[in-house]
Amino acid sequence: MGHGLGVRVARLRALIDHPNTGVSERAAAQRMLDRILAKSGAGMRGGAADQRIYGARFDRAGRHADLERIVEMIRADIVFARTFSAPGAPTELALISPLRDCPEEISFSVEAPFDGRIVITIEGVPQAWGWTRDSGVDSVSPRLQALADELAEILNGYNYDGADVGKRFFGSVRVGDVTLVW
Repeated sequence: MGHGLGVRVARLRALIDHPNTGVSERAAAQRMLDRILAKSGAGMRGGAADQRIYGARFDRAGRHADLERIVEMIRADIVFARTFSAPGAPTELALISPLRDCPEEISFSVEAPFDGRIVITIEGVPQAWGWTRDSGVDSVSPRLQALADELAEILNGYNYDGADVGKRFFGSVRVGDVTLVW
């Protein structure tokens, strides 16, 4: 007895989304679903799914990664970015990396304080490096803002958004009680 395409797609999606499905079984079901949708032309209809925006590192974490896994991956990316090339090492191109070039006493903490939220906190920022004083008011220096922007780029690399889905998580980069990037 044959089943319609909709029933097969629904069953595969249920298998993929079920929390007790094993990793290899989930991957096989996802590949099967992708083949069915590609053959049926369902991906060509121009629906809301085509309006989704995925971060550059979304595939690295995977569709079913929880926030703790993403937090660990962001931490690893920050460590890698700081050590990718040592300052002063000969390179063919002049690499500009606010994360690599920031003072060594600066540290970072990446946390998921509650579901749906990831916060990167920049700690140990030297006053002279991270802040400028104008008319008695401290404001964020361009170097600190560039550092926050680079951290936000790493953070948003694991996120997605779209017309038919909400964000995977809301992220921010802060220094103390000042939020630099939402």
